[in-house]
Amino acid sequence: MYIQYAGFSIVASSRVYNFDVIDPPAASREFTVKVLSEAFRAGSLSYQDGPGICFAHLQRELDGETPDSHAEAHLRIGEQEIREYRTLHYPRKKTYGRDAIRNENLS
Repeated sequence: MYIQYAGFSIVASSRVYNFDVIDPPAASREFTVKVLSEAFRAGSLSYQDGPGICFAHLQRELDGETPDSHAEAHLRIGEQEIREYRTLHYPRKKTYGRDAIRNENLS
């Protein structure tokens, strides 16, 4: 199976990322993954993160498919998933000495 990013469009208050899934024994399928624009304005995600988080979400959905249950064609990224993505891709920087104490007090 091959997942190909096919671009995005901006609709209403969201960015919709398009993917083609090519699976030689079966017919190709198209998927969309929606991210609310607010996630980008609030600083939770950068625009460069959009395709990556959507690709990962789609891949998890496809990995969970069974002969009786197929992934939905239109998916959505939630707030919890954004937090998990940020934790994984942007870990907190470790500081030592006085900076560590100051950063701890800010948390």
